[in-house]
Amino acid sequence: MEENLDTLHAASNVSKLVMENDRVRVFDARFKPGEKAAMHKHFDHVMYMFNDGKVKITPLNGKTQIADLKAGQALWMEATAHIVENLGKTDFHFLVIELKK
Repeated sequence: MEENLDTLHAASNVSKLVMENDRVRVFDARFKPGEKAAMHKHFDHVMYMFNDGKVKITPLNGKTQIADLKAGQALWMEATAHIVENLGKTDFHFLVIELKK
């Protein structure tokens, strides 16, 4: 993965590495209201939401999407590069589990 777009570096303001091994990386992601993660890449991954949140997601192709996410929701996402911004009025907290293989 390109280091300059790796979540470890590009989104370090909102994502903290919880664990990593040869098969997965796990990130704890916390966005304050209005906070944004710069363009960054993920391997295929699962997201688990700890609370409700509303985010704007802008992938490399520029086709912005707004997502209303719910506490307890889990989502599968293909490998991607994107910018993410918290549009909500409260902190948004979720877990990202990336599959390396």
